[in-house]
Amino acid sequence: MARAVPGMTFAVGLTGGIGSGKTAVSTRLAAHGATVVDADEISRALTAAGGAAVPALREAFGGRYVRADGALDRAAMRTLAFEDPDARARLESILHPAIRAESDRALAAAAGPYAVLVIPLLFEKGGYAETGGHARRVDRTLAVDCPESLQLERAARRSGLDPEEVRRIMRAQWPRWRRLQVADDVVWNGGSLAELEAQCAALDARYREAARRAG
Repeated sequence: MARAVPGMTFAVGLTGGIGSGKTAVSTRLAAHGATVVDADEISRALTAAGGAAVPALREAFGGRYVRADGALDRAAMRTLAFEDPDARARLESILHPAIRAESDRALAAAAGPYAVLVIPLLFEKGGYAETGGHARRVDRTLAVDCPESLQLERAARRSGLDPEEVRRIMRAQWPRWRRLQVADDVVWNGGSLAELEAQCAALDARYREAARRAG
């Protein structure tokens, strides 16, 4: 198997729509020994109080998008990004390179038999439209799938977002069929936790062997 990034830890790009269960899958793979690098966690750190991206975001969007504690007002920025494509492009031009750089550092330091890079927009913003995007920097891609009705229920319950807000986020992401069409592997998260665990155990064995063969 040709390596996406020769010399780095064998990496699996994990993606899925909002509420699909990416964290449930990555947590189980981590329990099997994988090193997990979560782009959302990196983004939150970059935009937290004192985060490295906050000064550039303040300069680009003004102080009203930065809370009193110095962190990005993520809710206000999310609303702006959905309503204004130019603002979304500016936001992405600041955050995406920083997230990639931090992801690369974490992958280079990964100590597990393989790494799992969790990126909600792995394909949309990092694979087939962008040279050097995230999906081109991993060795395999894994999509977490479940019915859209279950996505909506989980996302609304977990985040407290209004269901229509969740639907808007879902519409901004690739539809299930397209994600499933391009992913190397798929894990079904519409059943029981036991079924999910069995799939994750099988994936772990598969990725360990792939990493061993890739050397």
